Amino acid sequence: MREYSVTARRIDAHGGEARAKEAALTIDTDLSGRVDAFNPAELFLASIAACMLKGIERVTPLLDFKLRGVSINLHGVRQDAPPKIVSVEYEIIVDTDESDHRLDLLHKNIRKFGTISNTVADAANLTGSIKRKT
Repeated sequence: MREYSVTARRIDAHGGEARAKEAALTIDTDLSGRVDAFNPAELFLASIAACMLKGIERVTPLLDFKLRGVSINLHGVRQDAPPKIVSVEYEIIVDTDESDHRLDLLHKNIRKFGTISNTVADAANLTGSIKRKT
């Protein structure tokens, strides 16, 4: 089993800082929000995107899948009572000349082997698509 560790601390009423390994990330904890930091819901969505991007890096050599770039758009829906994310929708856009069948194969591998995306899929409605960059 793998284990992960993150530490976080309050800086002031407007933000905090999370640290892992040698990396630091400013966190938006301001009740009014801030434009220069990710809030917890945005961090959650970013972790899904990072998981998918890491999965792409892992499987493209195995599949001999050629691409020039990837972008991912995510949208989460939060309910108020009790507060939680109930659904996440994503769109993976791949700049590639690979066939539609191979693009679908990449998507299946991203979904099958994603630690964060699998965890989220068990807790919320995770849906999405993969498409070719036009």
